[in-house]
Amino acid sequence: MLEFIQLLNQRYQTTLNQSNNDIYKVKFQQRIEQLHLADSFLRKGRLIDASSKQLLNITLLGPTQAGKSTIANVLLNTSSAVVSPLASYTVQPHGFCYGLTLDECTGLQQYFGRFQQLQPSDISRDRYDCYSLSEVTSNTTLLPNCVLWDTPDFDSIDSATYLEGVFRAAALADIVIIVVSKEKYADQSVWDMVAMLEPLHQPTIICLNKLSEDTEELLINSLREKWLIARSDAFPDVVPLFYQKQTGLPIWPKAQQALLKKLAKKTNYKSHAQSEQALIKKYWQEWIEPINAEHKALSNWTELVDACICDAIENYQRDYLNHPHHYDTFQKALAELLNLLEIPGFSKILTGARKTITWPARQIMKLGRKKPLVANNSQELTLLNQLAEHILIQLADKLLDHAEQPYQKQWWKEFSRLLRSQRQNILTDFTYAATAYHDTFQQDVEDTAQHLYHKLQEQPFLLNSLRATRVTADAAAIALTLQMGGIGLHDFIIAPAILAINTLLAESALGSYLQKSEHSLKSHQYNTVKQDLFINCISLKLLALPELLSTTNHFNISSAQLQAAANTLSEKRHGLRLL
Repeated sequence: MLEFIQLLNQRYQTTLNQSNNDIYKVKFQQRIEQLHLADSFLRKGRLIDASSKQLLNITLLGPTQAGKSTIANVLLNTSSAVVSPLASYTVQPHGFCYGLTLDECTGLQQYFGRFQQLQPSDISRDRYDCYSLSEVTSNTTLLPNCVLWDTPDFDSIDSATYLEGVFRAAALADIVIIVVSKEKYADQSVWDMVAMLEPLHQPTIICLNKLSEDTEELLINSLREKWLIARSDAFPDVVPLFYQKQTGLPIWPKAQQALLKKLAKKTNYKSHAQSEQALIKKYWQEWIEPINAEHKALSNWTELVDACICDAIENYQRDYLNHPHHYDTFQKALAELLNLLEIPGFSKILTGARKTITWPARQIMKLGRKKPLVANNSQELTLLNQLAEHILIQLADKLLDHAEQPYQKQWWKEFSRLLRSQRQNILTDFTYAATAYHDTFQQDVEDTAQHLYHKLQEQPFLLNSLRATRVTADAAAIALTLQMGGIGLHDFIIAPAILAINTLLAESALGSYLQKSEHSLKSHQYNTVKQDLFINCISLKLLALPELLSTTNHFNISSAQLQAAANTLSEKRHGLRLL
């Protein structure tokens, strides 16, 4: 699950950088923050699993100028945390080991991952992928042995650049201290952060800093109201801190000096896995919303392609296969049958006669081989190329209709540009494939003629009658002329020899077999064109186009990846620690 969260986070950040939509930018930035928190909290779970003895981590969180570093110094009874009146002065998490040595905290580097551990003196304000860790030797009654984390603000203009470090420290915390001042406590950014942390179930206290006289009760009541709006758990303890002009530091109330030690004793790591699951489930549907939108767009694209391909196949069947004047394939089979009806012993004489009267015959004999039965400029080829072009025109129009779908606008626009760029290649490949189909399919035409001839041999009387018709009308001359393109299909069909042969066959015992042969050839032709041309040559190429989309503008997370992550989230009833 951690790997999927990291992948999702990376895709959100990449897509955010490419987006020009301000609404999406705000939403995506919020989700990136949530993913940073989830990533860190899952890392905390791995840290818990990796060690039998857990370090106590206490994290200070708050908005700009709330006084986090000041309170860190109060808790540590030292001046280790650098205090500055400048906003966004702290831009990396700073950990202070109280009652612990640095050697005892070596496991934190695994938790922080790509964040590099540096000495406080080595940290540059230009680097955000680092943190510091230092030992504190002072004595304080306010803290148990722990690592106290001072963190950057989460509400300044520049906070987006270093916010990941804030969430690293926040998710690591066993106890969270929310630091607010009377000027900042009502800011929406504060309560957004408070609400985001709820699924982590961390013991929490609120430090109400920079108080003045007679404001404590009013502000605490207001904090309670806002807490109950933001979260469903009990309102935590509030530590009021009054600013002392003499020392410049607030004083921790004596009545609450043992508060953090009491909370430390309630730390329970057994429920961490369930908290991980609760955190991810809280935001899951929001996180995968643009992924589902992309999957929906892909599904819509598949539906569009399938619909256009089905229309093209239906048009091919209507305008060619079932058209009484355009369909000529079976007639070509009959033309080939005429060549097979030679009378034994007279074939050389007949062939010699035809050579003198028929130009196509002279050409065939000169070349020494048979020309294709269907010319490349046939009605079928013309129709197929028209249908292929019409498919792409239809799809281009339909792409524009889908361009305003939520989270899909950029996808459809880019896809429209991609289709335009690939259009000519698809049409060219289709033309080559259609021509190759024509050449190859002639063997099926010849096979049909052979089957008819073999069936005729079973009925000698009918065979001799057909041969007689062929001799008297010299139908072979017509057939050869048709093969070479010398006459049209209409002339071939109404030629007396063909009419006579068709009549004899239809009225004979082979009439039903003739119909079956025509149906079988037509069915085979339909299936071949459908599979080899419309599906393999157009549909599969169109359905593969999404693979050419830019990987920087889209999430590109497959349905299988998403389903695997969703299954992991829903099937682990006892938390994600079972992974």
